[in-house]
Amino acid sequence: MNIRICLMALLSAGNLLGTYAAEPEETTIKLLETSDVHGAYFPYDFITRQPLKGSLARVSTYLNEQRKLYGEGNVLLMDNGDILQGQPVAYYYNFIDTASTHVCAAMLNYLKYDVGNMGNHDIETGHAVYDRWTSQCRFPMLGANIIDRNTNEPYLPPYRVLERDGVRIAVLGMITPAIPSWLPETMWSGLRFEDMETCARRWVEAIRKKEHPDVLVGLFHAGPEGNLLDNVIENGSEAVARNVPGFDVVFMGHDHRRLCKKIQNAAGDSVLLINPANAARTLADVTLKITRKDGRIVSKSVEGRLADVTSLPIDQAFMDTFAPQYQATLDFVSRKIGSIRSTITTRDAFFGPSAFIDLIHQLQLDITGADISFCAPLSFNAEIKEGDIYMSDMFNLYKYENLLYTMRLTGHEIKGFLEMSYALWTNQMQSPDDHLLLLNEKDEGFGRLKNPSYNFDSAAGILYTVDVTQPEGKKITITGLADGTPFDLNRTYTVAVNSYRGNGGGDLLTKGAGIPKEELASRIVFSTDKDLRYYLMERIEKAGTLDPHPLNQWRFVPEEWVKPAAERDRKVLFE
Repeated sequence: MNIRICLMALLSAGNLLGTYAAEPEETTIKLLETSDVHGAYFPYDFITRQPLKGSLARVSTYLNEQRKLYGEGNVLLMDNGDILQGQPVAYYYNFIDTASTHVCAAMLNYLKYDVGNMGNHDIETGHAVYDRWTSQCRFPMLGANIIDRNTNEPYLPPYRVLERDGVRIAVLGMITPAIPSWLPETMWSGLRFEDMETCARRWVEAIRKKEHPDVLVGLFHAGPEGNLLDNVIENGSEAVARNVPGFDVVFMGHDHRRLCKKIQNAAGDSVLLINPANAARTLADVTLKITRKDGRIVSKSVEGRLADVTSLPIDQAFMDTFAPQYQATLDFVSRKIGSIRSTITTRDAFFGPSAFIDLIHQLQLDITGADISFCAPLSFNAEIKEGDIYMSDMFNLYKYENLLYTMRLTGHEIKGFLEMSYALWTNQMQSPDDHLLLLNEKDEGFGRLKNPSYNFDSAAGILYTVDVTQPEGKKITITGLADGTPFDLNRTYTVAVNSYRGNGGGDLLTKGAGIPKEELASRIVFSTDKDLRYYLMERIEKAGTLDPHPLNQWRFVPEEWVKPAAERDRKVLFE
């Protein structure tokens, strides 16, 4: 009897121990994302020679704090693309010093990134640059919808499974498929870009079957809204999150707009969408809490916030580690290449002919020998001051690594191109009190401008007026070529454009000029083999001293309405 009682007591104790062991266990994992860093590696702007608010040097401080709080193993760090373009430091290690380890790879390795994703501006650097860079990163660079045409398989790893404290986290990486709308094929030769939703459906199913993840993360270099560009969805992140069940969180990028919100997917589950915008000023910070019982996950919570790092101190250890690269870049941008007799600014370009834009027009015409030049203010508010011109100023003069094309366009196509450009740019004024420019009530990402200024192309080589009281189709009147000869709508002209525009970027050639997308390549009669900034620099060095002035080959009418409206709108934009 006593033995039986003892056995029962032991069994009861065992049950109690089992109950105790089965108490729920909670694990907290931090998921952190940078996106669209655009060369902001150091807390210094090598273009303006001023301090930068963001930078990877401040991100490093935030990472150190998070790793101390949660443990290094419980912090998962991701980059979401567009990191190889935007500052001279990126340009220098892309194209000048190609023998050293790319500074961006070295920094991301130093910061212990777990996974990366490709962006369109990374592709813009060309195969030689991004293939070298990805090979030097000690973590996978993803790209599920970047397809190798030879194998019909992803060119880069489509996903990566990372285990943190027993939690299996699968990260699927994709890029906006609109690359061919902006970039010449030489930069993505041998590749094609698959629709994001189509790609996600296939890979989510494969990941579930093979990997059995506890958490599914989307790392998408695309914004949320599903806009069409050449019949391709440029920003498909939210559609994927809604229509492809399984994602717990989708990290976004590309559109430079801060966002943190939850949506419901097709299965009725919650999905967090988060986007830290650009320039390493903000991180997407997601707290993942997993509760397990008896080895099984019984609950999962995902909460996100946008962490501003601009007020954090600079990580001095980071700066000391990369001091040689900092100095090499400083030496590069400090090289004098010429001088300029007066200050020029893109501010003037919104209100009529400007010395800034017409300098580029003139250089494009000189380089190509084309009849006509198209050019837009790529920077909303850039300035080159009177005096010496340094290499740093070239990144103000021309923001992107575009090639320069010469294309053949008819007079009708040139007019249609300009009609669309100025319709994006100017309001249809009904009275002298209206705005000259097409504005929003508040800043929607382009200052108060409704559309981005990099699509506000003007022309040089022709004489024309823009009637701001008329709708698109009736705004532009071309009176002749700049040399005084008549302009013929039925004649074919040679036109200098950058490669972004020449490949269909901004739709000015496709929708405006009415040229089918598939026909654009056949219209190109010449392309530079280096970026346009290189040739602009070469021309300035040869000239020695620039004396820029507006060409005054076009004007807004009616002038009695335009002048006071321009003065009002200048204050709206810049004061």
